[in-house]
Amino acid sequence: MRKWIFRQAPRACAEFIASPEGQAVFGRYGFSPARQSTGGQARSHGDAATTLRLYCGAGLRPAVAEIVEAFSQRTGIVVECDYAGSGMLMSRVKLNREGDLFLPGDMWYLDQMAAEGMIESRAMISYFVPVLLVGRGNPKTIRTLGDLARPGVRLGLGNPAACEIGRTTERILAKNAVDLEAVRANLVFHSVTVNELGLQLQTGRIDAAIVWDAIAAQYADSCDSVPIPIAQNEVSHVAIGVLRFSKEKRAAEEFAEFATGPEGKAIPRRHHYQVEPPE
Repeated sequence: MRKWIFRQAPRACAEFIASPEGQAVFGRYGFSPARQSTGGQARSHGDAATTLRLYCGAGLRPAVAEIVEAFSQRTGIVVECDYAGSGMLMSRVKLNREGDLFLPGDMWYLDQMAAEGMIESRAMISYFVPVLLVGRGNPKTIRTLGDLARPGVRLGLGNPAACEIGRTTERILAKNAVDLEAVRANLVFHSVTVNELGLQLQTGRIDAAIVWDAIAAQYADSCDSVPIPIAQNEVSHVAIGVLRFSKEKRAAEEFAEFATGPEGKAIPRRHHYQVEPPE
């Protein structure tokens, strides 16, 4: 009996990890799920189904997953998404030189790739507005950027080499002359995706983080957000780029047009992403 249990336990664990429930756990930490069909009949060119590969910043995942589903249901084109930090994705695309679309957390990444001749076209999707994310009730009374440097504040920040929220955070702190040494002394968690910062706050492992407004909205039931005045802030411009080495450029352009059209933009708006320039 004991041997049977030991043989079954690894299989049960593997089945749970591969299940939708298990994959959802990985998704909450910004990892891409195992590639699966989006449903419906894939459009075919001859004998081959049309499949697009989209590299997407992890902070955009809730809206993009719904855009992909709506697009696939309408067109039959399969869209496989690779979600990760924008810096990690850019390195991956440059190394592999394959795929069809790149949707990072800021236009800066597309500019870098366009300089190397890797972007065919681009179109605006939305805007990311950084906010301070704190625990429910703001127990540390964090109201300004300078409060992040106060002794005793457990701080989580994005890694600038891995994700756009990290790059943006560095610019915000420098812009406002925040004591960087004091901030570094408070840093207890360095994330590779913005999604991880919300989870760290939700579980009480950190007291504050800088995240996108749309990410803060996902944690509204367990955390509070503190706006950063627009004059002190750095807004990220989010655009989608068609990769020059795409083998399905017509389909990739079709996806970009859908994502930036009225139906496509209505989806991120429902997920609290700003699709108009913030004032």
